[in-house]
Amino acid sequence: MDVSDILRLNGLKKTEQRLAIMEVLQRSSEPLTENEIREAAPADCDRITLYRTLQTLIKADIVHRITVDNIAVKYALSVGQKGSHVHFFCECCGRVICLDENTSNIVSLPPGFLQNECEVLVKGICDQCRLRKSKSGPSE
Repeated sequence: MDVSDILRLNGLKKTEQRLAIMEVLQRSSEPLTENEIREAAPADCDRITLYRTLQTLIKADIVHRITVDNIAVKYALSVGQKGSHVHFFCECCGRVICLDENTSNIVSLPPGFLQNECEVLVKGICDQCRLRKSKSGPSE
């Protein structure tokens, strides 16, 4: 789906910054940090504009925020993702991967509780790093 269509369907104005940020996220195969987005976006997208635009896109549920730890935060388009889903963080290379599994029913809540969202982050070693480690042999 074209980023202009996504904005229109969500009732947001089509601004240069929104289009640029969404196109950067759409081209990326994995979630990006604010710095990575800013580096790939046009030069006129300063830090404050980027932050405000990301907040608008998050509020509209077009982009989702992935908190890896207290410092690292990454962003990805929510288009194609249905509800909450699992993210995988590779402790070796630092990649964050959105997994397709829907996690909306992963936790059974007590009666009377109402879930708004569910964030699940699995930490480990991705397939590529695991393969590299197995080819290089045991560490010393």
